[in-house]
Amino acid sequence: MVAAGTVRPRAVLVIRRVAAVDCGTNSLRLLVADVDLARAELTDVARRMEIVRLGQDVDRTGRLAPAALARTAGVLRDYADVIAATAARSVRMVATSATRDASNTADFTRQVKQILGVAPEVLTGSEEAALSFTGATAELGAEDGGPFLVVDIGGGSTEFVLEDPGEPAVHAVSVDIGCVRMTERHLHGDPPSRDEVAAATADIDAALDVVTDAVPVGHARTLIGLAGSVTTVAGIAMGLPAYDPARIHHARVSAADVQEVTRSLLAQTRAVRAAIGVMHPGRVDVIGGGALILDRIVRRFGFGEVLVSEHDILDGIAWSLAADISGDARR
Repeated sequence: MVAAGTVRPRAVLVIRRVAAVDCGTNSLRLLVADVDLARAELTDVARRMEIVRLGQDVDRTGRLAPAALARTAGVLRDYADVIAATAARSVRMVATSATRDASNTADFTRQVKQILGVAPEVLTGSEEAALSFTGATAELGAEDGGPFLVVDIGGGSTEFVLEDPGEPAVHAVSVDIGCVRMTERHLHGDPPSRDEVAAATADIDAALDVVTDAVPVGHARTLIGLAGSVTTVAGIAMGLPAYDPARIHHARVSAADVQEVTRSLLAQTRAVRAAIGVMHPGRVDVIGGGALILDRIVRRFGFGEVLVSEHDILDGIAWSLAADISGDARR
């Protein structure tokens, strides 16, 4: 019994709100999440995605285009409003392939700091891969089919990461194949010609030679596919009338379905692809390249299916903030 007038101790609050921003070659995404330090859980407060195509023509010019910087700034201002309205305690923004490749990254960094109050971290390919792996696998266990090979197909690059229980280190590599890069380099026709598809395939296969040398892919039992190209292919294969992340998350798509969807997308005009219910307008012109990368990966490494995840590098960024907060709380 508690004596009259005694004040009951309050439970220690262990939930912190964080904001993660991921700027890739094609998309700019925001996750505001509540981190439960006691249960090690992330709960979405807000999740947003816009196509800004920051990497427009970077493969050709080596610079971030003024129009791309302007598009990105406009969306970042919207995200800053969301972050302020939700009172996120910590903010981290990372930038990936396009900003690694651009000679005027300093212009982008100044712009971001003015809008968000924090500078973007330009990740190495290995850092990008590690965050993607954390985001994709944090809620999975060995019973879900590990060891896992996580593949994040972005606009300018694709990351491969394998956590091998038999090895002391994580194996990771980033290669310069992505849906935007393959489209700008090779897939110019509407639809692409047979020769264009063949050139893109050769480019992808050469990159997969590098992956084979860097990552013991044969140790993986399950292929986990991340990002918009993979989730869009999954939605098409599932016959969804509209994009439904709840149904797509952790769907398993067979290798045969990946192959058929890829063949169909590469044979379609942009107008036909635009009419597909799950298709985001910003992916219409580049989805064929992204699907082709996924198809070549599945074929090359002999996976019978891909486990599709809606949780990726964005969730990995949020988990990294959770680890920082937890460390601060212990000090």
